Amino acid sequence: MSGVDVADTVLQLCKKPRSLKQFVKARAGHDYRYALDTRRTRPLGWEPQVKFAEGMRQTVAWYVKNDAWWRHRKSEEFWKFYRRNYTGLPDNAIPTA
Repeated sequence: MSGVDVADTVLQLCKKPRSLKQFVKARAGHDYRYALDTRRTRPLGWEPQVKFAEGMRQTVAWYVKNDAWWRHRKSEEFWKFYRRNYTGLPDNAIPTA
C-alpha cells in the first residue's frame, strides 16, 4: 500500500476531494521510511487482525470523534516546527496565524 493510496483512502473516508493532497519536492522518497514490509514476519505466524479498509475506517472515525484530543496539538509551536523542517510546502499548507 503506497502513501498515496493511504492519503486517498483518508480523503475518501473524510469525504474530501483528492485535490487536497499535495506533493512536496523536499520530501521525495521520504515516505519509504514509513513503509512496512511484513514478508519476514508472516512466516513467524504474524497476520494482521484488521483489514486495511476497516482499520482506516476505524482510525478516521476515532479522529473525528476525538477532535478535541488532536486539535489543540496543532499549536503555534507545532507550526513553527513545520516551517523550520519542511521547506517547500505550498503557501497554503501552514496557517499564518
